[in-house]
Amino acid sequence: MASSTPSGVVVIVGSGLIGRSWAMLFASGGFKVKLYDIEQQQITNALENIRKEMKLLEQAGSLKGSLGVEEQLSLISGCSNLQEAVEGAMHIQECVPENLELKKKIFAQLDRIIDDRVVLSSSSSCLLPSKLFSGLAHVKQCIVAHPVNPPYYVPLVELVPHPETAPATVDRTYALMKKLGQSPVRMLKEVDGFALNRLQYAIISEAWRLVEEGIISPSDLDLVMSDGLGMRYAFIGPLETMHLNAEGMLNYCDRYGEGMKRVLKTFGPTPEFSGATAAKVNQAMCMKVPDDPVHLAARRQWRDECLMKLAKLKGQMQSQ
Repeated sequence: MASSTPSGVVVIVGSGLIGRSWAMLFASGGFKVKLYDIEQQQITNALENIRKEMKLLEQAGSLKGSLGVEEQLSLISGCSNLQEAVEGAMHIQECVPENLELKKKIFAQLDRIIDDRVVLSSSSSCLLPSKLFSGLAHVKQCIVAHPVNPPYYVPLVELVPHPETAPATVDRTYALMKKLGQSPVRMLKEVDGFALNRLQYAIISEAWRLVEEGIISPSDLDLVMSDGLGMRYAFIGPLETMHLNAEGMLNYCDRYGEGMKRVLKTFGPTPEFSGATAAKVNQAMCMKVPDDPVHLAARRQWRDECLMKLAKLKGQMQSQ
């Protein structure tokens, strides 16, 4: 499809962490990227930050795409005039802070100046498309494309349509994400928390209850995931796990269905995420990683290096 060849321009609205990650991803796919922000200084800082980051990626042998680092960097430019930025755009990726009023204000501005061809996409992690895009003239062209932090190493993108989003908008965005090497998933309708956070919150909720009830320590709980379930889930999901852990899915349901229902009935109410348990979990986490900016940044960097190596391994394993 012509619209997904790197001839059009991609506009990133907002030059924070997610905006910079998107800029790097689109440039890796050979797209011309315009990075928009309201202040020239923010843009200058963001471009400098992207240059440093991409040089480090090149040194680590983890730069995405077929183009060299200088070629990729030359595709990214800054722009502090929204009208100018969106000229000739085929895809606009909004990355302003997660605040409904702020995002709606940006979409209203964009709605007035875009043509009927561009896809208008939000990076929102939890705001529903029906709230974000309500009342826009170009609602058919609007979609949420929620990346996972850090997007450069974690390829999942949740595509969530507004009830009035055109199927072609979803298809185009899906094709574009595949072209970048991301792993798009289609949400067939909107739901609070989308899919990723609903699964994440279910895990957090039971993790919290197990610690709260004195069944396991916070650090051991994390090990259950990092050295247990998480290793499996890095390659296959919970449904395929069921399929493989018996003689196929129906056999699994026959064999384990009753046991699952019995255990699920013992799950407690939604935790408060405060008070004594929060203090206990915080103490355990701070023993492992003190919560000052220096220690947190170093640990995040370590996490990103782990994800980078895992992404490489997954690439070598090429899913069947």
